[in-house]
Amino acid sequence: MSRRSVNPSRRVSDGGLPSVGGLFHHKSRSPPVLTIALVVLGVILLIAYFNSGSGVTVTSREAVSRSEGSCTSEVMRALPYLKKAYGTAMQKVLHVGPDSCTVVSNLLKEGKVEAWGVEPYDLEDTDSSCKSLVRKGFVRMSDIKFPLPYRSDSFNLVVVSDALDYLTPRYLNKTLPDLARVSTDGLVIFAGNPGQQKPKVSELPKFGRPAKLRSSSWWTRYFVQTGLTENEGPLKKFEEATSKNEYKPDCQIFHLST
Repeated sequence: MSRRSVNPSRRVSDGGLPSVGGLFHHKSRSPPVLTIALVVLGVILLIAYFNSGSGVTVTSREAVSRSEGSCTSEVMRALPYLKKAYGTAMQKVLHVGPDSCTVVSNLLKEGKVEAWGVEPYDLEDTDSSCKSLVRKGFVRMSDIKFPLPYRSDSFNLVVVSDALDYLTPRYLNKTLPDLARVSTDGLVIFAGNPGQQKPKVSELPKFGRPAKLRSSSWWTRYFVQTGLTENEGPLKKFEEATSKNEYKPDCQIFHLST
């Protein structure tokens, strides 16, 4: 008995794969609901764009230094009292924190103080004065989660502001001893005050997290755990100097021995 031949083109069509002719004749149409949804979404995006202003983003350094209650601006207010408290120990000073150019420039103007700065955030969009300090090596950018590029006992005094609040305890365990390592006469920490300042989620530094404002008791316990003690002599002089002028800092100020 002869077997009836099967049409190959029919077998392919019956197998579920589209034929070439079917590909050309098939028309895909978007549902009307989807089209309307896309139009509405486009209108919303246009409105959001025009209401967003210039769209210029603020760098991490600017976000921290411009925020209300910045501890770096507090350093500028406290400098006269720090000089009275530390005296000759203010000969070689390292400032670590945003807007370090301003602090270093202010100290260098007096001529009696050698000052350097470490900017833990970016150094973009700085003015000509800051760029000059960077070129001369007075200020540099460095990630404080890693060892500082200085030898031990390089400075008499190390002042830190708006930096440790952004570190987790894991990195604090490495950074704080390293800050003490490069100082001979003391470490002064300006930390955010949870009672007077509120961290803003929009002000994310390059560490990728908002500031963690810790209480005075938390810092005290932490200093004890890391083996750092209160620098009683300069602390007493600092309190005497500030009390005469009724100076009340917005940030917490810790004086530590190194």
